[in-house]
Amino acid sequence: MFRPLELFIGLRYTRAKRRNQFISFISTVSIVCIAISVIALITVMSVMNGFDYQMRSRILGAISHATVAGIGESVQDWPRALKIAEANPHVLGAAPYVESEAMLLARRSSGAMVRGIEPTQEPKVVDINKHMLEGKLDELTPGSWNIVLGRELAMTLGVSVGDRVTMAVQELRASPMGSFPKMRSFHVVGTFELGMEQFDSGLALVNISDAEKLNDLSGPTGIRLKLDDLFNARPVARELADQLGQVYRVQTWMDTNANLFAALSMEKMVMFVILSLIILVAVINLISMLMMLVTDKQADIAILRTLGATPRSIMGMFMVQGVLVGFVGIGFGVGLGSLLSWKLPGIIKWIEHTFHVTFLSPDVYYISEVPSLLLWHDVLWTALLTFAFSLLATLYPAWRASRTQPAQALRYE
Repeated sequence: MFRPLELFIGLRYTRAKRRNQFISFISTVSIVCIAISVIALITVMSVMNGFDYQMRSRILGAISHATVAGIGESVQDWPRALKIAEANPHVLGAAPYVESEAMLLARRSSGAMVRGIEPTQEPKVVDINKHMLEGKLDELTPGSWNIVLGRELAMTLGVSVGDRVTMAVQELRASPMGSFPKMRSFHVVGTFELGMEQFDSGLALVNISDAEKLNDLSGPTGIRLKLDDLFNARPVARELADQLGQVYRVQTWMDTNANLFAALSMEKMVMFVILSLIILVAVINLISMLMMLVTDKQADIAILRTLGATPRSIMGMFMVQGVLVGFVGIGFGVGLGSLLSWKLPGIIKWIEHTFHVTFLSPDVYYISEVPSLLLWHDVLWTALLTFAFSLLATLYPAWRASRTQPAQALRYE
């Protein structure tokens, strides 16, 4: 009639009013602790995912998925290399570039990475044009000697749109007085902000022909590529290297930023392990609750054993109790944790606006806003891990219940 018997009695114990109200209190505390630990793990994983996504998107907004460079200062026969790269089915766009280090002089001085670009082709590989605060990349015409600066770099130099800056490059110019670095005055026509200090304070853009003239180059120093799948960069790079030959070098974003993304991945893994231990601590309350329940139900267990219940059935009855508590805690934790992760950026902005505090200063961190990206596979792993811990926590109390001797338990009843 009551099948399965273990599930029926386990649920009956859960619904019944217990004589010892303290057990009900411990059960509630167990549910709350499990829910809080699940909320913490989901929220932290979402924030780590958000940081990882923002770092990738912002870095790849200024650099390319892959680059083709020459062995020397410039790329040999770069039109051929560009044609081969564009013919690859995984390459969505390609653009030549010149990159060099220079000193910029205005009201103040600052070092910068100067990148010579072709304004009409640059949007094919990066999206700096979408982050322009003033001016447009189209104003970097050949022979105009115009320059576009990162927002922080412009503030460091003390210039704005319409001002002039002097650029000194490493190429030396001979004179009767000795060798001096080549210098050229540029007209500031725009500023951009990518949201990363590395680029906003250290990147300047000029026209590729102006950069070649200033550095005495006969062609671009490389070709930048945008791929259909950024995580497929290495296989595509190997394929292009085989097609281009040994006089070319192909690098991917994974090679140039490997340490940064490896550190982010390791940090996420460490945080997952640490917060998993917090879940394990929360599950200890579940063990305490079940042990007290077993003690409270000694007479019931003895009667069930006398009526023919097997030790396995007794174990199943108390495992149902523990699993149910864990399941309820997981349900509340997953629901509230997902909601908090979804609304976290807005909550952080409200706190910063209301209490006039800044959690992530742009002068210190790459990202000035607290990001959050909820991935359902993280939620699934968190729920499965918590369920596994809850299931394991029920084993010892249930085993103790199954070892109850009917005669000994009923002796003083």
